[in-house]
Amino acid sequence: MWLVFALLSSVFAALTSILAKIGIDGVNSNLATAIRTAVVVVMAWGMVFLTHTQSGIPAISRRSWLFLILSGLATGASWLCYYRALQLGEASKVVPIDKLSVVITLVLAFVFLHEEFTLKSLVGCILIGAGTLIMVL
Repeated sequence: MWLVFALLSSVFAALTSILAKIGIDGVNSNLATAIRTAVVVVMAWGMVFLTHTQSGIPAISRRSWLFLILSGLATGASWLCYYRALQLGEASKVVPIDKLSVVITLVLAFVFLHEEFTLKSLVGCILIGAGTLIMVL
């Protein structure tokens, strides 16, 4: 089931890039990010209440709160940079560079989460990096 959600995520991410590029025309990138973020907040909390999971809030540990907040800050920084890059550049060049996050994630997962880094992972990282270079140059 995770694969279905991962594939849907990639489709929605692609739509996000195209819709954002169209919507950001003539709009300050920070303002555009704030509008997008407000919509995401409403959707996320809507799902929490729709699925009746708000009762789990008190059970969240301090450690989880810390890392969820740090993740939120990283997301915010990513979105601000992404929208500014989209405003200044072509979506067909910004998006592949943004997707280098796959390579960075694999390396960070190996270093910090001690996840396995295989020959297949290495080849994938090299191919993604090479593909990004080819698309951007």
